[in-house]
Amino acid sequence: MTFTAVNPASGETLGEVPEWDERLLDAALSEVAAATPGWAALPVVQRCEQLRVVAQVLRDNLEEYARLITQEMGKLIRESRAEIEKCAHACDYYAEHGPAFLHDEEIASDAGLSYVAYLPLGTVLAVMPWNFPFWQVFRFAAPGLVAGNTAVLKHASNVPKCALAIEDVFRKAGFPQGVFRTLMIRASQVKKAIEDPRVHAVTLTGSEPAGRSVAAVAGASLKKTVLELGGSDAFIVLEDADLDLTVQNAVAARFLNAGQSCIAAKRFIVVDAVAEDFVARFKAGVEALQPGDPMDENTTLAPMARADLRDDLHRQVQESIAAGAVATTGCEPIAGAGAFYQASILDSVGPGMRAYQEELFGPVAIVIRARDEADALRIANESSYGLGGSVWTRDAQRGERLARQVQSGCTFVNGMVKSDPRLPFGGVKSSGYGRELSHHGMHEFVNAKTIWIK
Repeated sequence: MTFTAVNPASGETLGEVPEWDERLLDAALSEVAAATPGWAALPVVQRCEQLRVVAQVLRDNLEEYARLITQEMGKLIRESRAEIEKCAHACDYYAEHGPAFLHDEEIASDAGLSYVAYLPLGTVLAVMPWNFPFWQVFRFAAPGLVAGNTAVLKHASNVPKCALAIEDVFRKAGFPQGVFRTLMIRASQVKKAIEDPRVHAVTLTGSEPAGRSVAAVAGASLKKTVLELGGSDAFIVLEDADLDLTVQNAVAARFLNAGQSCIAAKRFIVVDAVAEDFVARFKAGVEALQPGDPMDENTTLAPMARADLRDDLHRQVQESIAAGAVATTGCEPIAGAGAFYQASILDSVGPGMRAYQEELFGPVAIVIRARDEADALRIANESSYGLGGSVWTRDAQRGERLARQVQSGCTFVNGMVKSDPRLPFGGVKSSGYGRELSHHGMHEFVNAKTIWIK
C-alpha cells in the first residue's frame, strides 16, 4: 500500500510513498522514546538555538518547499511562499520568547520557596490536515519542541511528500535523531499510536468527526488533547461599515487558499441597510478572481485540493439552492482537468439549508441578511461552530462591544481573521478546545509542576 500524491490542478500523479506496517511504526516510536529524555534535559536556550536553525533551513529552501505545497495541495504559489515564511517566523518567535514562557513562576505561600516549573510532558502526536501542510505542523512543533517535548506527525494522506519534507527540515537543522519523526501511517492506525504508552499527548487539526474520534481514544487513555476543528466564521457587516475596505477584505477572507481554511470567512451576515450595496460590490470582486495554474503568478483562484472535496461542496451548494438560496454568481464546477470550482456567492441563505447549518470548505461565500445589529449577533451565534469571526464598522468601540459577544475563540474588528504566533488560537463549541500559539499554546503541553521547599 502507498500514499499517492496528486497535483489537484492537473490530476497528474506526482509520486507514491510506501505506507508503514506496525513494525515500522513501533520502530519509530522506540526511536522517539529513546530521544525524549535527552531532548528534555537540554537547557531551553539550546533548544531555542536549534529552532533558529530550523527557521534558516526553511528560508534557505523556501522556493523548493513552496513548490512542493502547491504541487501537492494546489494553493497559489505566492500563498505557499507566505506559508513557509510564516513557519520560519514562528520558529524565530519561540526561539526568542521560549525561555521567558518556560521560566519558573515563583508564588508566595507558606513555604520558604514555592514555584511552578513548566516541564515537558514527553512525546506529542500531531494529526494534521492538508490545507496548510507546513504551517499546521510548525505551529504545534515550534512551541512543543522548545518546551522540551518530542514530536511525531501523522499527516494527511494526500500530502505525503510535504510530510517527509518537514521531517527533513529538522534533520537538516541538526536536530538529534528521533526528536521529530513523521509517521507514514493511515487514519486507521492512529488509534494504536494514541494508545501507545510512548505517546503522551495528542493535538489534532481537522474535522469535527475526526476530533470526536481522537478525543474519545485519548480520553480513554487519559492523555491530554488539543483540538482545532471546523469553523463557520461570521463576517458581520454593520450599516456604518466602510464598504470599500470591507469588500476588499471579504474577497480575501473567503477565497484565500481557495476557501479551504478553518478560519476563512464563511457566513457573511449583512444588515439589510447595506445588503444590496455590499452584495453588488462583493459580486464584482468575486467575479474578478481568475482560476488557473496555481504556479502562475497571475492566477488568483486556486483549485480545490481533491476532486471528491469539490464534489461534496457542489452537493451542499445544489441542495441549498433547491431549498431557496440564490446563486448570485458561480456555483458550478469548472470543466476540464483539475479540481477547480467557480468562485461563488450564495445569497439569501437561511435556516434549514445545508449552507446555513454546515461548514462550506471551498470557494463559496454565503450571504445571510440580518435586520440589524442584534439580529446579526443572533445569527452569528446560532452556529454550532465557534472558531473565529469579524465585525466591520466605522465605530471601533461598537465593534469591540459586539466582538466580545460573538461566541468564538477570536473576533477581529475591521480586520481579516488570521493566526499569529503572538496570539492564542483555538475555538469553542464544535470548533474544539485548547489553544495553540502564544504562551498559551506552549503551556498546553507542559506539566505545570508545583515545587514547595521548606
